[in-house]
Amino acid sequence: MEIAALVSGGVDSSVVVHQLKEMGYDPTIFYIKIGMEDEQGYIDCPSEEDIEIVTFIAKKYGCRFEIVSLHEEYWNSVVQYTIDSVKRGLTPNPDMMCNKLIKFGTFEQKWGHLFDKIATGHYATTTESEGLTWLSTAKDHVKDQTYFLGQVSYVQVAKLMFPIGNLLKSEVRKIAADNKLPSAQRKDSQG
Repeated sequence: MEIAALVSGGVDSSVVVHQLKEMGYDPTIFYIKIGMEDEQGYIDCPSEEDIEIVTFIAKKYGCRFEIVSLHEEYWNSVVQYTIDSVKRGLTPNPDMMCNKLIKFGTFEQKWGHLFDKIATGHYATTTESEGLTWLSTAKDHVKDQTYFLGQVSYVQVAKLMFPIGNLLKSEVRKIAADNKLPSAQRKDSQG
């Protein structure tokens, strides 16, 4: 089975690669650039550290690694949606839209369609019943991210893998520390 692992450099997605290797898979790692680090005059470049960590993970586990840019698509869909929502007096959720439109939308159209599954570090699980795949809650109810995945379509969910969905956050951090992953103590992100 061909698996694309979306890895951000955080502890959760780093452990996804470890878990996939433990399951016998050889994932291709993708780092999605959505920020403004390529824009002239942009000073803060947090993606540099992320890319260093993801590169380390890819080398440690012997995985192919690609950096792909979806900056323009992110700006045109997620950022514009956020701005338009605020202008209309609404409270947007950019993380939900990023999952639906970027990670499991544009990425799928450009690269993901070449893979059987897309694995992420979201705290969620999937359940199969009568030939259908459903989004389900994670073991760690405090870290559960199914809310952020609530806009993802059935077709998208059917292709997803959540290798840390059956782990507690403390277990994920322990796996990262035990395997000397540089992201073991990194701060958590949102969605």
